[in-house]
Amino acid sequence: MSNGIVSQRTYALVGTGGCGKTSLAEMLLLQSGVVNRLGKIEEGTTALDYEPEEIKRRGSIQPSFATFNWNGARHCLMDIPGDGNFIGDLDILLTAADFAVFTLDAVDGVRPLTKKHWQAIQKAGIPSCCFINKLDRDRADFDMAFDGLASLGIRPVLLYAPIGAQADFKGLVDVLANKALFFQADGSVREAEVPADMQDAITAMRDTTVENIAESDEVLIEKYLEEGSLAEAEIYDGLRQGVKRGELVPVMAGAALENKGGAQLLHLIDQYMPSPLEHEPWLDAAGAELKSEEHGPAVCFVFKTIVDPFSGLLSMVRVLSGSINSESSLKNSRSGDMERLGNPILLTGKTQTPTKDTLGPGSIVALAKLKNTRTGDTLASDKANFVMPCPGTPPQLISYALAPREKGEEDKVFSAIQKLIDEDITLKLSRTEETGEILLSGMGQLHIELAVERARRRYKVDVALNTPKVPYRETIKGKAQVQGRHKKQSGGRGQFGDCWVEFEPLPRGAGYEFEDAIVGGVIPRQYIPAVDKGIQEACGRGFLAGYPLVDFKARLYDGSYHNVDSSEMAFKIAGSLAFKKAMDSARPVLLEPIVTLTISIPDEYMGDIIGDLSSRRGKVLGSDSVSGITELKAHVPMNEILRYAPDLRSMTAGQGVFTAEFSHYEEAPAPVSDKVIAEYRLVKKADEE
Repeated sequence: MSNGIVSQRTYALVGTGGCGKTSLAEMLLLQSGVVNRLGKIEEGTTALDYEPEEIKRRGSIQPSFATFNWNGARHCLMDIPGDGNFIGDLDILLTAADFAVFTLDAVDGVRPLTKKHWQAIQKAGIPSCCFINKLDRDRADFDMAFDGLASLGIRPVLLYAPIGAQADFKGLVDVLANKALFFQADGSVREAEVPADMQDAITAMRDTTVENIAESDEVLIEKYLEEGSLAEAEIYDGLRQGVKRGELVPVMAGAALENKGGAQLLHLIDQYMPSPLEHEPWLDAAGAELKSEEHGPAVCFVFKTIVDPFSGLLSMVRVLSGSINSESSLKNSRSGDMERLGNPILLTGKTQTPTKDTLGPGSIVALAKLKNTRTGDTLASDKANFVMPCPGTPPQLISYALAPREKGEEDKVFSAIQKLIDEDITLKLSRTEETGEILLSGMGQLHIELAVERARRRYKVDVALNTPKVPYRETIKGKAQVQGRHKKQSGGRGQFGDCWVEFEPLPRGAGYEFEDAIVGGVIPRQYIPAVDKGIQEACGRGFLAGYPLVDFKARLYDGSYHNVDSSEMAFKIAGSLAFKKAMDSARPVLLEPIVTLTISIPDEYMGDIIGDLSSRRGKVLGSDSVSGITELKAHVPMNEILRYAPDLRSMTAGQGVFTAEFSHYEEAPAPVSDKVIAEYRLVKKADEE
């Protein structure tokens, strides 16, 4: 059992969309004999991208999993989407990996989103190796991609250098062993001497590689400085230890679609990347440790939920410690429920293989038909007092209002989308009290569009996506002293409430304040809260355009009452009337929400982006450029960026990424205010008719 775990490798393929991670996974499956040919996404023949939406758009939209054996070791692989629309749960997925295979495109190299992926790997605290893909493509430039790693703070250790490039990419040089490996038509390699015209460059590469290895360890660097060299065993062991500590990143070249480099990557993983038993101790919220031990208490972390048309909900779990099998029952630390695991399922794409094997640390399996378990839960034996903290997800960047195409299907739409959220926790569903709209929020326009497409296919609901209403607010700029008087007599007991209220503006963000300044009992104590409630209900309906009125103070200072006819309802109406009367002289204005945009773009797009922000009434707060990538911050009205994700993608050839966070409210300029008010009055008039 122990030998099996030591030889196991559990890892994630991480990189930007289009860098070829799924093709890389296909190459590894071909090398291991799981598939007999390389599939193509556009043909729907890949093992891992099998959803109709993935085939249609020729790219991954959800993580896929594969379990295979190679050279006596079990590999558990995760292919994580790289498109910015689908990486919201990247931090959670990486908790299931012992290391990452960081994938770069030799044509485009390091892009803005590459930095975000690398930061996620660092945040997860796991080692990594780097595969520079697509060496066979036109404009492929290995040196450009390799040099770009330094901009991410990576100390690269080149292990396999390319022989040739683009159409002439024909082999690799094992830098440490100083031998050439030429690709053969049958997928094998032929060993040979390093080409003479490359030998000097390879010697220099080897010297640099050995220096980097020596610099990662105090003992090795001391010996290297004294003797000028290291023994072969010291080099390989120093490399492995440096990788495990996260100080060194082994790098190699390849071309996944040409099946070039797969065997070498598997060899690199086998030789230098850590096994599950070498994972740093897991930490709970209080900092308590859980070691990854085969014979420790069984603890599993649920890092993903999948909806399968036949099996229902599948909970993807990583075994952190101990072991599980078909007879295991574990307690859900959140709900307290005992969950019987049944037969764990090994996944390779959509292929499910139930197993009765005992599975130890590092295993990634699907568990079916759990009663009350969701993403982020910890399943553990009674002996384990450990709860794995679940990393959070980034804020959603864009929202759309959902509207069923047929009336009366609102609940059906809400239910269908809720099922998608069980699977994709980066989606958020909400109802707005102000507008009554059902809002679906996500990481980008494509993210939401594909979610709705999936809901339509799976649950037969036809949904329209509309631009959501902007949450404007209203406020006042002047003071007003008004009387709110409600008197009604229609036989029997009447209604009487009379209040004098002073309204005045408060600083932005202060909200609403009510002051009771009544003296002498001119309004009895029991009626004063009713005045407050009447004002609040009225301000919630707004005055100019139906938006809540904020940042003002209402001071109740005088009034009168009737011993028989006064009531809480009468004073509530009086308070509402006072509010409406005050709006005639308190100079009400419309406020618009302002967001802070943080945009990462290649330097060459800086001028275009700043010009575009100016056209959106944006105010640039500052910028910082590092290694050709600029990070720009700006304040922009929310109304101007409701469709910013596709616009930025278009302006930057898909290389720009951004986050948006609410900042504050500002008074809307007259053209914006006039337009919003006019639209409100038109709708109101139509409703009245």
